[in-house]
Amino acid sequence: MSTHINAQAGDIAEIVLLPGDPLRAKFIAETFLEDAKRYNTVRNAFGYTGTYKGTRISVQGTGMGMPSAMIYTEELIREYGAKVLIRVGSAGAINADCQIRDIVLAQGATTDAALHRNIFHHQVEFAPIANFDLLKSAYDVATESHLPVHVGNVLSSDRFYNDELDTKKLADYGVLAIEMEAAGIYSVAAKHHVKALGIMTISDSLVTGEETTSEEREKTFGDMINVALEAALRVID
Repeated sequence: MSTHINAQAGDIAEIVLLPGDPLRAKFIAETFLEDAKRYNTVRNAFGYTGTYKGTRISVQGTGMGMPSAMIYTEELIREYGAKVLIRVGSAGAINADCQIRDIVLAQGATTDAALHRNIFHHQVEFAPIANFDLLKSAYDVATESHLPVHVGNVLSSDRFYNDELDTKKLADYGVLAIEMEAAGIYSVAAKHHVKALGIMTISDSLVTGEETTSEEREKTFGDMINVALEAALRVID
């Protein structure tokens, strides 16, 4: 049992999906997994384990932002042996090619947070990236399913309300969308030499002003979950 997860040894699978919203974790478990059982209620950050096509899969809510996501990622890996971690969440498009409900695969995760300066003692600006095998598998699943999918860099922002952020310049440099967790998850995964990927559905567009509701974000991003689950099955050792 870890500080923030009250699961017992063996309760959590090696493959873990990581939505930010605990209610999305509940919805994923009840909708996509068989025989799902809840293993965590600490801070209402719900976690569940069930099976998908005969393979044990867990889904753990991580909360909002990199500090929270990094806590759960660290404990899932260190205390429970997680080996494949896939963030499944929402993102705001800053690239005009990304439309509402399109899927974004985060090949890299730029961040304005200080976490890498702290980790590397201001020696380097570490560039957190996805695991290639997971990235390729997710892309293959999405294209085989004829889903609108984009692969590239995202911004993992340290602030949700950031009026000073130059989104146009980020877009000019190829950044597709803004979210708040991938860079932290990638960095913890790199530290422990495990596989990680961020899969996000575009929930709103900073280009057009379109947006989805909180209920839609919780319950209607099923294509992303299917991509995550199928990709995970393809990279099992």
